[in-house]
Amino acid sequence: MRPFSLFLCILFLFIPRISLGENNDLLWLGYHRISDERTLEQYRNTVSAWMIEGDSETLRVAGEELQRGLDGLLGTSVPRVNRITRNGTVVAGTPGHSERIASMGLKKRLETLGEEGYLIVSDSIDNKKVLVIAANRDIGVLYGVFHLLRMMQTCRDIGRIELENSPETDIRVLNHWDNLDRTVERGYAGFSLWDWHRLPGYISPVYREYARMNASVGINGTVLNNVNANALILTPRYLKKVAALADVFRPYGIRVYLSARFSAPVETGNLKTADPLDEEVRAWWNDKAGEIYRYIPDFGGFLVKANSEGQPGPQDYGRTHADGANMLADALDPHGGIVMWRAFVYDNRVPEDRAKQAYNEFVPLDGHFRDNVLVQVKNGPIDFQPREPFHPLFGAMPQTPLMMEFQITQEYLGFATHLVYLGTLFKECLDADTYARGKGSTVARVIDGSLENKKISGMAGVANTGNDRNWTGHPFGQANWFCFGRLAWDPYLDAGDIAEEWIRMTFGNRNDMVYIIKNMMMASREIAVHYMTPLGLHHIMAEGHHYGPGPWVSSGRPDWTSVYYHQADSEGIGFDRTRSGSNALEQYHPPVRDLYENPETCPEEYLLWFHHLPWDFTMSSGKTLWEELCYRYYRGAENVVWLRNEWEKTKEWVDRERFEQVRMLLKIQEKEADWWRNACVLYFQSVSGKPIPEGLEPPEHDLSYYENLRFHYVPGH
Repeated sequence: MRPFSLFLCILFLFIPRISLGENNDLLWLGYHRISDERTLEQYRNTVSAWMIEGDSETLRVAGEELQRGLDGLLGTSVPRVNRITRNGTVVAGTPGHSERIASMGLKKRLETLGEEGYLIVSDSIDNKKVLVIAANRDIGVLYGVFHLLRMMQTCRDIGRIELENSPETDIRVLNHWDNLDRTVERGYAGFSLWDWHRLPGYISPVYREYARMNASVGINGTVLNNVNANALILTPRYLKKVAALADVFRPYGIRVYLSARFSAPVETGNLKTADPLDEEVRAWWNDKAGEIYRYIPDFGGFLVKANSEGQPGPQDYGRTHADGANMLADALDPHGGIVMWRAFVYDNRVPEDRAKQAYNEFVPLDGHFRDNVLVQVKNGPIDFQPREPFHPLFGAMPQTPLMMEFQITQEYLGFATHLVYLGTLFKECLDADTYARGKGSTVARVIDGSLENKKISGMAGVANTGNDRNWTGHPFGQANWFCFGRLAWDPYLDAGDIAEEWIRMTFGNRNDMVYIIKNMMMASREIAVHYMTPLGLHHIMAEGHHYGPGPWVSSGRPDWTSVYYHQADSEGIGFDRTRSGSNALEQYHPPVRDLYENPETCPEEYLLWFHHLPWDFTMSSGKTLWEELCYRYYRGAENVVWLRNEWEKTKEWVDRERFEQVRMLLKIQEKEADWWRNACVLYFQSVSGKPIPEGLEPPEHDLSYYENLRFHYVPGH
């Protein structure tokens, strides 16, 4: 190598990391100075100092956050004080650590808020006006601090506060599908955050920032490794590394969990079997649990994917999912751990509609699981599709805690290339009525435990983080992480309100900007559904990597093909799940079943999910099914142009780096939306023999062009 080239290489190593924008790597916790001068003056008059009484790691990080937030938002140093000598002091703590708070008569109110809840009240101490953040536990104080700062970031009135808040669900976790080599399955934002090679010796600052972001939205757990687990994660070499991460996360109220490989006793324990009823196997897991808790005293427990997509499980030994889950639950129970057992199971050797298989396997096991087992159920019965009806298991297992599993990473919604706000998808499921106990038996009430008075509840989100400088690949991907956390804390929040919070915390409080971006976000998921899978179509993506359309995919195991799901032929299209077909509708309670059974009453967004209909079926618009399908594909692609034009209006308000980044990604999205539209319309035209309706521009290539596109090294695969 030439000397000058060597010099450049050495110089490059010392170039500091450069942020992509004012907030880009700080996500929604940028804490930039309040731009509205009137609001700024009001805040400065209301908050003049702060104090946190008590000394713990969690209270220390609460104090650091309060200092960081107040200084940034108010544009001046806000002092920490030991005595209340002025109006506007923020006083934070617990009755156990603060005599002031203990003497304020808040005990009864705090009793109803549990270990993570908090209250924020305007009051007076020694004739001085104060803002009090009080909680039963230190973690509640931290959550209260984040709530107050969120109110200030979004320019809410804090002049007179009287609020109480506590989570609706107990377990609120991110599921990381991260591998030990730092690749991420279905990850579209770079490599894994966890630098396993350098742990435990090197603790990246990213770990602490990750914990801050999660705590700010109430996430209290993280599953560090892929559900397609590697048994090595349970060996001492890796448990030391996991323990180092747990030490960083602990002050932020975040417990670590691990995906456990069911065959670990065979692969790393030298046993000949992993049979959950074998005494040696049970003893191995008991010893392993004890070993883990010696490394990590507050270890949360195991997430398990078993007997699904080739993963080992109890059925390999003629046992049930309950047998497997209960074995692990018994091992964890003395230590306070839980098992999250995934219900994502299906088998191509079973001659049954894939959408029915999880219900068929798990409903007979209702009431057979230990108290510290949650069955983790995806929002829909197939696999995180752009649109699915709610999973029929919700409302079908009254004796078993069911835990929601949402996907934050956009495996089927354009990866980190497409702007798709998932808040509307999450809420569509959470607000759906199962009718399990009559009207009002929503999915949200099933998962928060209120419908059947469950003792434990939870929600999981498949994470979209990576080592990209902006964490999630697409700046708007950050909103989906934020939204998941807010809904895991309270599944009854409004998706639009959450979107507005995120916009104001991320981009600022200019109302015309907020209005434009919020409209974009709220429309974005429906736009994507239209150019990908309108009218209830599903699972028509490309084979394997899932990048782009593949309605023609027909080779291999049937339940991994597209033709299995759309059933398109010369007569019509759609999967018949009524009594004349697979009868998957029998798994829903009668009001839901009756609504969907009749194509005249079935909501059109689920029409082809439940019905195989002729191409000339008359839609509510008066168009034929074929025409409506074409128009929706074209409308979806056209609306991406609308997204681009709307984003252009924000140029003067959004920092240049993020504006240009989103602008470029929207150009890619426009191109790929056209690709989806053209490929799908041409394929379904080839099957139906119908002409593309007049007024719609014909695709620029023929069908064979799209069928022969090949892609290599697609992210996340």
